[in-house]
Amino acid sequence: MRKALIVGIDHYDRIGSLSGAVNDAHTVKTVLERHADGTLNFAQPKLMTATGPDSAVTRTQLRGAVEELFRDDAEISLFYFAGHGYIDGAGGFICASDCIAGHDGLSLLDVMTFANNSPAKNKVIILDSCHSGVAGGNPVAAQIAEIKEGVTILTASTAEQYAMETSGSGVFTSLLVDALSGAAANLVGEVTPGSVYAHIDQSLGNWAQRPVFKTNVKKFVSLRETKAPIELAQLQKLTVLFDEPTTQLPLDPGYEPLRSGTEDDSVPPPDPAKNADFAVLQALVKVNLVRPVGAPHMWHAAMESKACELTVLGQHYWSLVKQDLI
Repeated sequence: MRKALIVGIDHYDRIGSLSGAVNDAHTVKTVLERHADGTLNFAQPKLMTATGPDSAVTRTQLRGAVEELFRDDAEISLFYFAGHGYIDGAGGFICASDCIAGHDGLSLLDVMTFANNSPAKNKVIILDSCHSGVAGGNPVAAQIAEIKEGVTILTASTAEQYAMETSGSGVFTSLLVDALSGAAANLVGEVTPGSVYAHIDQSLGNWAQRPVFKTNVKKFVSLRETKAPIELAQLQKLTVLFDEPTTQLPLDPGYEPLRSGTEDDSVPPPDPAKNADFAVLQALVKVNLVRPVGAPHMWHAAMESKACELTVLGQHYWSLVKQDLI
């Protein structure tokens, strides 16, 4: 069971309303609901949105929904919030529609307590709100994170920063959706919290808001599966084509099925078996796992009887295949 609570609050009774949080919540729900191939991911995620006075999300409702989310022994329980955030000397808060001052919102300490005490195997908290980086911190010693095993926190900004909106969407959530849609996928198509953070972090300039990532897990859970950039069968041929991760594979013209038409009679014709291997090697080159040695392109490496080798990333995936980890 994979549970998700997705909250977007634009309307506030007493503090300034927002314009993009509800849209962000709907977008996150859409991308999380199904994997790229259409199969169910988070089945029937709970969506709470506040667009006006008639659809306000109160603190009591928000707290109750968060408590319910983390109550079960789920494979993963994911909480996403877009809306106002607040911080003072007592800690951080996410603001419900009925907030008056900010510190009367839902305490992030309460959210963390529910997550830390949850029987769910993986607890993921994603906050697109101002000052959200304070989540998981110790209210007395801010430099200490208090998160139990299985908990991951990803926030739009540090405790001191505001979370920005642009073109009707949060900057952070736009990048989050890009990541979940495949921009942060690994070579088997999995998107993890760590890869999401890396994508967002790399996409923001040095002077922009900085995302915060805190985790206490032994292994990242996949948040969504997307189309892999290379076929699994091709990836698994790494250990067939290369005996060891540092092996250089000798090439010859028989590997290359294409000819320029200027070759002399001494050049052997294409070899169908080698052509099949060469097609796999070309696919591995495209995802930066293999590179030619002493030649600008694989065509030249083959026609000039040179070699190819694994990149550092290729050596990593060679080891994963060798250990039957993929």
